[in-house]
Amino acid sequence: MEISTEKDSRYNGLENMSVSELLRNINNEDKTVPLAVEHALPQIEKLVEVVAQRMQAGGRLFYIGAGTSGRLGVVDASECPPTFGVPFDWVVGIIAGGDTAIRKAVEFAEDDREQAWKDMQAFNINSGDVVVGIAASGTTPYVIGGLQAAREQGLATGCIVCNSGSPVAAAAEYPVEVVTGPEFVTGSTRMKAGTAQKLVLNMLSTSVMIKLGRVKGNKMVDMQLSNNKLVNRGTRMVMAETGLPEAEAAELLKQHGSVRKAVDSLK
Repeated sequence: MEISTEKDSRYNGLENMSVSELLRNINNEDKTVPLAVEHALPQIEKLVEVVAQRMQAGGRLFYIGAGTSGRLGVVDASECPPTFGVPFDWVVGIIAGGDTAIRKAVEFAEDDREQAWKDMQAFNINSGDVVVGIAASGTTPYVIGGLQAAREQGLATGCIVCNSGSPVAAAAEYPVEVVTGPEFVTGSTRMKAGTAQKLVLNMLSTSVMIKLGRVKGNKMVDMQLSNNKLVNRGTRMVMAETGLPEAEAAELLKQHGSVRKAVDSLK
């Protein structure tokens, strides 16, 4: 396979560029990412469909990855409960090296082909679940081994990679390949590749949660009211849905704990 994410940058002499030149050139490279994602929309659609189906039947979504890819999975998983009001274990992010690796790199953690499946066992993973491997290069042993083991056990498997024809994609039933090409800083896949992975994760989790009924109209009616900003947002949502004045809407929201329950209480 050709690992385009490791190819030499289109730019050279970075240390001699002005700040203005650096920013403009980085921005020019970043502009190419959404177009690369667009090319992968048919693949993303297939993955969303299978994840939604599995979750509607009681399954869960697991992300596995190492380094930046693993961190992005953890971030997306951790944002689902407050955004959509779902249980914390509906979407699970697992990073090679454990939670320590979220803040500090754990040497050689990504090279263990057996560890991902072992890590997933702590969550009583089963054949009704879905595992999505995230790996910019598409060659990470931790992710390859995890997907292969999951597939052998009958789980649905997908991936998000930034090269075509990779071993990670070969190990997944529903691969998503967003070919982002060389990075501005050669090989620094936290840049364009990381941006592409974040965009796809946004699409995946948001689309799945909408299909699961966790959004009404265009509103996060099940969001957790965990700070004043969200309480105020929820109050405005209740006001818009019910026509109640602010004080009454706020009191109704406080009584019921969510926008959905507050609005449904008046039906």
